[in-house]
Amino acid sequence: MGRALQDLLHDDARFELAAAIGASSGWRSVRKLDVVVDFSSPAGFSAALAHCVAHRVALVSGTTGLEDAQRNGLAEAARTIPVLHAANFSLGIAVLTRALREAAAALPDWDLEIIEVHHARKIDAPSGTALALGRAAAEARNNKFDELAVLSREGQVGMRSQGAIGFATIRAGDIVGEHTAMLAASGERLELSHRATDRGIFARGAIAAAAWLAGKPAGTYSLDDVLML
Repeated sequence: MGRALQDLLHDDARFELAAAIGASSGWRSVRKLDVVVDFSSPAGFSAALAHCVAHRVALVSGTTGLEDAQRNGLAEAARTIPVLHAANFSLGIAVLTRALREAAAALPDWDLEIIEVHHARKIDAPSGTALALGRAAAEARNNKFDELAVLSREGQVGMRSQGAIGFATIRAGDIVGEHTAMLAASGERLELSHRATDRGIFARGAIAAAAWLAGKPAGTYSLDDVLML
């Protein structure tokens, strides 16, 4: 993602790349910034957030696997800086999420399963995008995601509980990313799917978000805001 972002920024007249921060570099020597784009680890996210809060810089982050304390820290930061965090910066996923919200609300009694497929090197499961889709659906149904999420199944698990949001994970080859939300009832099934074939889509979405977020008032924003959905 870092390389993809740098490649795109090189040819984008809206931006000047001020610094590229990696695991072996730090924030001390970074000059004044308008916006930080973070695709790192939870530890890297915390460092980026701290720098942005200290220097009043807008933050766009696609880092997944955050702890509750980090999510709370992001919400607290939004009191002083503009922040936009998304598990997936594909603009297609943003539209899929909106479609799933509407479908989940319109079909509140239908079973919901989320299937995600990624490359063999991905270290977290389910994917952050899959979890974000599940949270969006639960919110649309006025339910608590943590009470309904079934992140894995093995052995004699019994019948499916009413309202559960199930997840299935596949890891293989060099698959960039596929997500399907399946809503099912007796006699019919609705599937909403997105397939990514180029990691550059995430960089393009993040850059679009960064261009939009820079200069905005403090607050929490989403890709829906960027797309004016």
